[in-house]
Amino acid sequence: MNILLVYPEFLVTFWSWKHLLRLISKKAAFPPLGLLTVAAMLPEQWNKKLVDLNILQLTDEDIKWADYVFVSAMITQSDSAERIIARCKELGVAVVLGGPILEMGCDKFPSVSHFMVGEVENTFSKFLEDLRLGKARQIYLPGDFPDLVLSPIPLWDIINHGDYACMLVQYGRGCPHRCTFCNEAALNGRVPRAKSPTQFLRELDAIYQIGFKGPIMLADANFIGDKRKVREMLPHLIKWQQNREYPFSFTVEVDITLADDHDLMDQMVLAGFKSVFLGLETPNKASLIECRKTHNASRDMLACVKRIHNHGLLAMSGFILGFDNDGPDIFDKHIKFYWQAGIVFPMAGVLQAPLRTELFDRLNKEGRLLAATTGNNTDSRPNFIPKMPLDALVTGYKRVMGVVYSPKKYYERICVFLREYNSAKKVGEKLTAKDLKVFVVSIWVIGFFGGLKTSYYYWKTLLLAFFKYRRAFPEAVTLQVYGWHFHRIAKSIQKS
Repeated sequence: MNILLVYPEFLVTFWSWKHLLRLISKKAAFPPLGLLTVAAMLPEQWNKKLVDLNILQLTDEDIKWADYVFVSAMITQSDSAERIIARCKELGVAVVLGGPILEMGCDKFPSVSHFMVGEVENTFSKFLEDLRLGKARQIYLPGDFPDLVLSPIPLWDIINHGDYACMLVQYGRGCPHRCTFCNEAALNGRVPRAKSPTQFLRELDAIYQIGFKGPIMLADANFIGDKRKVREMLPHLIKWQQNREYPFSFTVEVDITLADDHDLMDQMVLAGFKSVFLGLETPNKASLIECRKTHNASRDMLACVKRIHNHGLLAMSGFILGFDNDGPDIFDKHIKFYWQAGIVFPMAGVLQAPLRTELFDRLNKEGRLLAATTGNNTDSRPNFIPKMPLDALVTGYKRVMGVVYSPKKYYERICVFLREYNSAKKVGEKLTAKDLKVFVVSIWVIGFFGGLKTSYYYWKTLLLAFFKYRRAFPEAVTLQVYGWHFHRIAKSIQKS
């Protein structure tokens, strides 16, 4: 059996890192972890080929070679996925579709032969058995949330890891919080499930054995959803990293309660965690209560971010504008908070109501829904009728992006971050030839040809770090390299 696994193309968003990839000589940000996991669940004797459309072109010959084409996608990849499915139909090859894209409904994809809805660990073996017997059903629905012990080590040898900026692994699924705009609970449950330390380290071993060294993002909605399990795992990860001289650095999504636990932050830094993504959402307490982000509303978020920086972790964050409780002053509140917190690249977007969320259900009952969300976190228009006048919301959002990603304001937030960041806690940092190459390229592209203001603040950042925060010099360079991407995303938002 010949199986072609196809990963659709991403829209250009914050997380696509499109403009960053040019500087670091990579073709895509992340590998398709879901498809690599599915590939590992296929019979070993079957032939498998992966085409990531963020890297390669999909040819008719690729499709004709396959007995089945497996596609996994998120909603933001839906346009590309629909084109892939249409091509397969033209060429008479059956498609198996899975991933969060199916939140849109199976009826949106009438040409698909088989649907894998939800997490596949409980259903995929049944599909394969039915396929062998020639009686495969069209739709396979998940039962209970599966034990992650059933999840295999992804089949890393069917990709070229050198094409990707960052590897992906998953430690756990699920989140205990009840944020009204988030569908994580519907997808993966409110009871966090985690892999055992042994299973998790086996997955890291597999990445290490293919020769990759560098950044890894944990594809968890909330890494510290179950802090007890995380505390049990971290000593094993610390030992693993130390024994291999820290081949990996980690980025992970956490909630703000991390700032309450000094020991946990110290253990994460010792394990090689460099940055954390926080869902801070808004500095407006009334809006936090509105979206049931009570764990944020009950804390001084500014002090929490500074505490995280002081423990040697870089705090990134997502922010949302357009809550019902947002008034006309909300835009300036966001700009001020980003600066005070030293959050260098705030990923701000206009509120969207995804399917299978409490927000979606409420707006639907109120008759305010307009369309399904695109999943694009740079879309300047909500998919519902906001309480604030739409023109004011769109104009205000574009102004926020224009201000915060101006070279001067970006530099000012780097200064705040460097002042708070405890670089003395860093471990396992080694300068590589790849790092030097990125630095040289950034000097050429940003330092000399980035435009007068951008180049000025690039050099100002580097000189500040070199003379005043020398241990944080790599972070200063990294922030300016990332800024190259965010400046361009902000410009595209303003033009939309």
